[in-house]
Amino acid sequence: MRFSHLLSALSLLTSVFGDGGSDVLDLTAKNFDEIVKPEALMLVEFFAPWCGHCKALAPHYEEAATALKEKNIKIAKVNCVDEADFCQANGIGGYPTIRVYRKGEFSDYGGPRKADGIISYMIKQSLPAVSEVTATNFEDFKASDKIVALAFLSDSSDAPSAEFNNAANKHREDYLFGLTTDEKVFEAAGVKPPAIVLYRTFDEEKTEYPYPLASASAKEIENWIKDLAIPTFDEVNADNYQVYATSGKPLAYLFVDPSDPKHKEHVEEIRPIASKFKGKVNFVWIDAVKFGDHAKALALSEAKWPSFVIQELAHQLKYPFDQTTEVKAAAVEELTQKFVDGKLTPTLKSQPIPEAQNESVFELVGKQFDEVVFDDEKDVFVEFYASWCGHCKRLKPTWDSLGDRYAAVKDRITVAKMEATENDLPPSVDFRITGFPTIKFKKAGSREFIDYDGDRSLESLIAFVEENAKNSLEPPPKVEAKNETHDAHEAQHILNEEPRHEEL
Repeated sequence: MRFSHLLSALSLLTSVFGDGGSDVLDLTAKNFDEIVKPEALMLVEFFAPWCGHCKALAPHYEEAATALKEKNIKIAKVNCVDEADFCQANGIGGYPTIRVYRKGEFSDYGGPRKADGIISYMIKQSLPAVSEVTATNFEDFKASDKIVALAFLSDSSDAPSAEFNNAANKHREDYLFGLTTDEKVFEAAGVKPPAIVLYRTFDEEKTEYPYPLASASAKEIENWIKDLAIPTFDEVNADNYQVYATSGKPLAYLFVDPSDPKHKEHVEEIRPIASKFKGKVNFVWIDAVKFGDHAKALALSEAKWPSFVIQELAHQLKYPFDQTTEVKAAAVEELTQKFVDGKLTPTLKSQPIPEAQNESVFELVGKQFDEVVFDDEKDVFVEFYASWCGHCKRLKPTWDSLGDRYAAVKDRITVAKMEATENDLPPSVDFRITGFPTIKFKKAGSREFIDYDGDRSLESLIAFVEENAKNSLEPPPKVEAKNETHDAHEAQHILNEEPRHEEL
């Protein structure tokens, strides 16, 4: 049974691991295909010894390898410093890169980076998407993972069996799925088929699908599970943030100091508000000491806790609660209601407007974005950069040269740059910055942005501008300097002439 394999693997977490050699296989260019291609399922990490994230992952990776060895699921790694050419040829662009291989074909690993999460993910990958559940294993099955979806059907071919299976195949690494046709299970669960029940280790333990099942689609089942998979009010950290980020819903943070004796009271005070807005806004609490920089990024400028802020994730807009006011349930409820009703204005982070623009490249800040970028008279080419970004530093002299090239036609084109970690984009744009540098072009009179995805050479940038600009970028004609000697003689000649009289 699928769930029993999962349970036995998870139980290994509490056992004592052997202290012999590593259970993580070392792969090289020479042995990679020989070892990987025969395996029905294998996990491979591409790493660099100097990488901090790789070092943090290492003990968890080793622990998972030992646990999964008994399930005949192999875990391996490739040192991309020693095997640089091989890693480059395989498209490895960052560390660690983790891939799931099946008979030599890979997909990106999308699971956690802690030992128990790696084990759970890989066990789910190794088993059928939907497990058979009987009276013998029902009680264990429904408690075998944080989120368990169980279909109760009179016959395994009844609706919505096919759609349930489709949802299970798509989310096999996220949740545990089962199906039962056992009447004893119907009786034990108190469920009348057809039905789908979600069992959780948080919030309500048991929730039945509330819509007609005969017409339920895989997408509808999937969305229902997704909504219930997020706790009403839980701690958020690096391990579970992605669940919230992909939910499509705004995220409300309560920043608390865990060392504060009243931090649990602060959390519990806000919990009823989280319940009220469940389905519209996801509520979390977060360690304000550990994630203080994140608080600053969300426009909470003072290290004062507790503090509250709502983030509209789709556009990365922030709605902070006034930090001069005490965080109380009634005030949080009022702020959240205004947000849901669309009556709040986001707080946009911006550097000060420069006193002068002395360079050919315009230094753009958040406060001036709409004014400068949406100037209908000008084409605009913007580089969004981060001060710490190595690629951005290498691009700077080229971007400066681009600005110099069009300095004579500043009335027709603006070549600009914006420090995207220090300046928020306004709600008027429909994109967010996810990597550096990001380069975008806007034609004069337009509100649409064109992505630049060419190489970083000056020639390619110029060609892109010339191809997309609406305005003529021909420089103004040069005014030739007059012959001063000739002008002086001409002036003297005029002075020596007899006065001339105009007649009507």
